[in-house]
Amino acid sequence: MESANVTVSVPRKTKERMGEFMEINWSGFVRKCIEDKVRELSWRQQTLAKLDTDGEFEEWAVKMGRKVNADLARRLKAEGLA
Repeated sequence: MESANVTVSVPRKTKERMGEFMEINWSGFVRKCIEDKVRELSWRQQTLAKLDTDGEFEEWAVKMGRKVNADLARRLKAEGLA
């Protein structure tokens, strides 16, 4: 695996407090956080791209919204609240 270096700045007080927890591999911790966030953002980007091109999902979402609204209206009417 090819690596690249990234420099992160933290306040001096934070760096001092990090030193209190020598059992933590801070570099590994930050690397994992970055990898997790990149994975999450990539998934979101792919999902939004798919949704933009997937008219079937939009149709389904509209139908489900209408069904939920109709069911709620019937329930409220039955309870005398509408």
